[in-house]
Amino acid sequence: MVEPIDDAESMQLLRTERIGHLAYDSRYGPFTVPLEYEVFEDSIVFLTYGPFFTEQDLRTGIARAEYHVHVEVDHLDPERREGWMVVVAGPAHHVDDEAERAELAKVCLEPWARGESEHIIRVHPLHVGGQRISAA
Repeated sequence: MVEPIDDAESMQLLRTERIGHLAYDSRYGPFTVPLEYEVFEDSIVFLTYGPFFTEQDLRTGIARAEYHVHVEVDHLDPERREGWMVVVAGPAHHVDDEAERAELAKVCLEPWARGESEHIIRVHPLHVGGQRISAA
């Protein structure tokens, strides 16, 4: 059985996980990469890492123009054949402003790779969709 999950519950489920996938159209075509994230004030916040995935990959080169991205998070139990998935779609906002960086200091993201880029990206959801999956 598949049942939809409303926006409020979807955002709550996102708060229970830390690992998801970021998907976007890169200069080389569609691209998906795993990411560690936090939910902060109903937005998704994550760090970028170089050299494989950097903030430059999400810059359009046009002032105030942001890539449209998808963040997908799921929780699955293969033995019980149940779980859920949530997809958030929205612009990848670069946190370049010092005031906004200070506000996001409350977010507990630690880079896995020391010495790498710690650029902050914030996705403000334009669309949230989720579904719960269970065996019939």
